[in-house]
Amino acid sequence: MRLIMTMRFTYMLFKMKLSRNMAFRFSFFGVFFVDGTMFLVQLLMFNYIYAHVETIGGWSREQMLFFIGTFSLINALNMMLCFFGVISIPEKIRSGKLDLYITKPVNTLFYLSFENIDIGSLPLVLASGCILGYSISGMVIQFTAFKILGYIVLVLTMLVLHYDIMVIIRTITFFVIRATGLERLEGELITLCMKIPGILFKGGFKILFYLLLPYGIMATIPTQFFFEAMSLSGFVYAIAITFIFTCFTLWFFRLGIKNYKSASS
Repeated sequence: MRLIMTMRFTYMLFKMKLSRNMAFRFSFFGVFFVDGTMFLVQLLMFNYIYAHVETIGGWSREQMLFFIGTFSLINALNMMLCFFGVISIPEKIRSGKLDLYITKPVNTLFYLSFENIDIGSLPLVLASGCILGYSISGMVIQFTAFKILGYIVLVLTMLVLHYDIMVIIRTITFFVIRATGLERLEGELITLCMKIPGILFKGGFKILFYLLLPYGIMATIPTQFFFEAMSLSGFVYAIAITFIFTCFTLWFFRLGIKNYKSASS
C-alpha cells in the first residue's frame, strides 16, 4: 500500500514538473541545448586524444567511447531524476523551507530528491545510448542476456551510488553553515573521473576513488563487466559498496533531521 502511494506521489510530481517546464518553453529547450553541447565537447575531446594514441590504460578507442557513454548515461539519469532536487537541500535547510517537507505524509528525503524531476536531460540519455551503440558497432563482441542484464543492473547500482554521495555531501549542511567547498570539490572529482577510467588510478588515488569517494568505479565497473574484463568479485564489490553507502546515507540524513533547527523554533 505504501509503495503504491509513493508511486502515485512520484507520478504527480512528474506531471507538475512537466507542466511548469512547458509553461516556460525557452528554459525547457535550453536544457536540451546545454546538455547536448556538453556531450558533443566530450566526444570531440576524446576523438582528438585518440588521434595521437592508440590505447589508454589498455582500453581501445571503442572501449573508451563506451566508458564515456556509460558515465554520461549515469549522469544524465541522475540529472533527470533527482539532481535538481538534491542540490536544493542546503538552501532549504538554511532558509527553513525544510519545515514544509518534514510535515508532509511522505518520506522527507524522497520528497526532496524527486520534487524536481526534469525531463530536460532526456536528450542526453538518448545521446548516451547512441554513443554506446556506436562504440559497440566498431567491435566484434558477443551479446548475451547475462551481459546485457548485468550491465543494466550495474548502471542502476552506480546511479544509486552517485545519488548517495550527492545526498551525503549536502546533508553536512545540517551541521555547518555552508558546504559549498565540498560541492565544488564534488564537481571537480566527477569531471576528473568522467575523463579518466578507474583502471588508471593506483595507490592512494585508488583508495580514494574506489572506496572513500567511489566516483572511479561508476562507469569503470559497468564497462569492465560488459567487456568481460572483470571478475565476479568486482560485481559483488559494486553492489556491496553501494549498499553500505545507501545505509549510511539514510542514517546520516535521519541524524541531520534530528539536529535540524526548525525555522519556527
